[in-house]
Amino acid sequence: MPASLYIVSTPIGNLKDITLRALDTLKDADFIACEDTRVTSILLKHYEIHKELISLNAVNENSKIDYILKRIESGENCALVSDAGTPGISDPGNRLISAAIKSNIEIIPIPGITAVITALSISGLPTDSFIFEGFIPQKKGRQKKLKELAENERTIIIYESVYRIEKLLNELNIYMHERQIVICRELTKKFEEIRRGTPPELLDSFNEKINKGEYVVVIAPKGWHHYGQR
Repeated sequence: MPASLYIVSTPIGNLKDITLRALDTLKDADFIACEDTRVTSILLKHYEIHKELISLNAVNENSKIDYILKRIESGENCALVSDAGTPGISDPGNRLISAAIKSNIEIIPIPGITAVITALSISGLPTDSFIFEGFIPQKKGRQKKLKELAENERTIIIYESVYRIEKLLNELNIYMHERQIVICRELTKKFEEIRRGTPPELLDSFNEKINKGEYVVVIAPKGWHHYGQR
């Protein structure tokens, strides 16, 4: 009888944000597939969990899928985690999950934190309808994507690298000059920073010297003008 593949959400910063069910799942799993064994080792060490770790990242995911599925089919339970947040959400894991479904392996979600929902929940922007774009294209198609998003009437959520956040703010200043935007850096960590304003306001206070960590950018929908609006 094949065992199961557990999709386990892990903290995006603060290690206390993990759920009790996630800890039980990691303790009970026969092995853990993780994005970076060094990162996951920190979490496991903190909670005194000792398990075999198998690297599963964007580079090697295809080559590891068959090996992991064979172990599950032989009766071993596998917990899948990413470095932070929920596997498959702008992180590796989706191809493994898809292959497991095709192989009739049971997929069990162990829900928890994800940066996209964490940022949206404190944005103060409309939450009844939103679009999550993850990381938009770095070069080809980037401007086209931004123009399309500028016409969207839903709240928009984007992930952006520390190396491109200033570039993104400058682009938003062109396409969405008057929109309210929330940028979140180092969510749940010691130096968590949440800033609100229009693109020009955020650019005026931008300081590249303290710029570190990845960002979640939440953008107000087209036609939305101020907090408190219904």
